[in-house]
Amino acid sequence: MAPSDVATTPVDLVSPTWEYAPAPQAIDVVDIASSYGLFIDGDWVDTIDGSETATLNPATEEELAHYTVAGPADVDRAVSAARTAFNSWSRLTPSTRGGYLYRIARIIQERAREFAVLESLDNGKPIKESRDVDVPTAAAHFFYHAGWADKLDWAGLGPDPRPLGVAAQVIPWNFPLLMLAWKVAPALACGNTVVLKPAETTPLTALLFADVCRQADLPPGVVNIVTGAGDTGAALVAHPDVDKVAFTGSTGVGKAIARQVAGSDKRVTLELGGKAANIVFDDAAMDQAVDGIVNGIFFNQGHVCCAGSRLLVQENVHDEVVDRLTDRLSTLRLGDPLDKNTDIGAVNSAAQLDRITQLSATGEAEGARRWELECAIPTNGFWFRPTVFTEVEPSHTIAREEIFGPVLSVLTFRTPDEAVAKANNTPYGLSAGVWTEKGSRILEMAARLRAGVVWANTFNRFDPTSPFGGYKESGYGREGGRHGLSAYLKPAA
Repeated sequence: MAPSDVATTPVDLVSPTWEYAPAPQAIDVVDIASSYGLFIDGDWVDTIDGSETATLNPATEEELAHYTVAGPADVDRAVSAARTAFNSWSRLTPSTRGGYLYRIARIIQERAREFAVLESLDNGKPIKESRDVDVPTAAAHFFYHAGWADKLDWAGLGPDPRPLGVAAQVIPWNFPLLMLAWKVAPALACGNTVVLKPAETTPLTALLFADVCRQADLPPGVVNIVTGAGDTGAALVAHPDVDKVAFTGSTGVGKAIARQVAGSDKRVTLELGGKAANIVFDDAAMDQAVDGIVNGIFFNQGHVCCAGSRLLVQENVHDEVVDRLTDRLSTLRLGDPLDKNTDIGAVNSAAQLDRITQLSATGEAEGARRWELECAIPTNGFWFRPTVFTEVEPSHTIAREEIFGPVLSVLTFRTPDEAVAKANNTPYGLSAGVWTEKGSRILEMAARLRAGVVWANTFNRFDPTSPFGGYKESGYGREGGRHGLSAYLKPAA
């Protein structure tokens, strides 16, 4: 083309603005009862000494359903049912127990959309997360542990290991169905029976799971579900006929449970809080790292115990990473959890929103520089914009305390030694991430980081075959994988 043929008029290269059309998930696949009782001994029963409360949709603050708050007599009835069922469940052939778990896994798959919609309604998380992560992974845990049921002799725990008995399981509100699967599946595979207490703000998928147990013809009393708040959980943990306690939740409650069971012969696993370091070296694949940072802290609104809430960036690429990160965050969509385009859903409760708000204000007051996503906030519900703090010091409150929300603190380091020192400068020890192209550096960092899980060039990836758990104030014991079986077994007498 000759020079004279080239257009000399300036061309507007600015792309036109556009917006996604709404893509709401239909909710008519879910049939929510107006009220729920307790699931004990294979049936729905009324409370003996409890009360009633309601669970809300955190995106709208609308009441979803009423449910029972179990009292001590209700807990006693559930534990008694589990003890009676244990006598027969533990004597079934392992392959028969595995068959029940396979059946439960298939039913969860068949009812996946129902579970996903209910989880987003009750929890506030985006439907694409509950649909693509929570529900499939929950089913995978039942499939995986079904396969172990008749292979426990080869789990490395000695010949003919025995179940413990009745397991008291208390789960949190951030992954209601997934945490249920993490606990119930290995317990049943090993021959134990269960009394489960879901979180007070997210009981509905656990109550739907009770229907799955009935659909799978699970023998009565093998799984019992008692709803309620802290007092219900405390009564369950303290019950003298409980052999095993499994808890996922806050470090404060975990410490209280440890004190409560001290001196007893109960086996205990605690998966508690975290303040994970996500470490980015200057040779990392930056686009990949930025997406990993976003997934590490903004997945599930930051309601993740192993969230990468502390970003440690090598000093010479700090500005580049922060610029890329804020550009990437500007594309996130906050809004209706049931819209398939939504990236950031609602905070689970007003109490959690208050905590996130207060700690973020403290971050500003202590001198950190705040950036947050510019977006509209719905009028009703509990919402918090994705937020990034730069110029954060290790002594800042937001760098030390678990916020459990969509808030990222950015710190810098110069050398691997400094990165390790800053990453380990926390009372927690649940997880960490390393981003670098050097395999030798990944292995060295993983060996030096005091964390139960270290991800390499990825973050927040879970698999039922891999053990998960922490050190220090992040708890003790492992869930998942062959290691997680040991929490529900004892050597043959």
